[in-house]
Amino acid sequence: MKKQNQPNYKRIYSDIIDQKFPHKKAECKKLLEKKMLTALDIIELNNRIFGTKNQNLQKMNQKFRSYNETDILRILNYQRNHRMNNLQVAELFGLSKNTLTKWRKIFQ
Repeated sequence: MKKQNQPNYKRIYSDIIDQKFPHKKAECKKLLEKKMLTALDIIELNNRIFGTKNQNLQKMNQKFRSYNETDILRILNYQRNHRMNNLQVAELFGLSKNTLTKWRKIFQ
């Protein structure tokens, strides 16, 4: 299996923090020390650094997100462990209910 070329998110976010948000370094340190960042980690970093923007911008950004199988399984496990319905999980992670339904059919 060929390894996908993926941006080095640790380096990108470290540079952003060092250059523009040095006061948020301690808040993001634990995430940046991880060996591999998942899509959920990247979303969390983005929210910690930039905060939550207006909903129109969040919806537009959602179009460009992609999740690998590991990330999808983590989201579905989170849903199961916290006994949440699709709407609650969709709002929490910025997904659509239809996406969650599709993932559940495929992976469960």
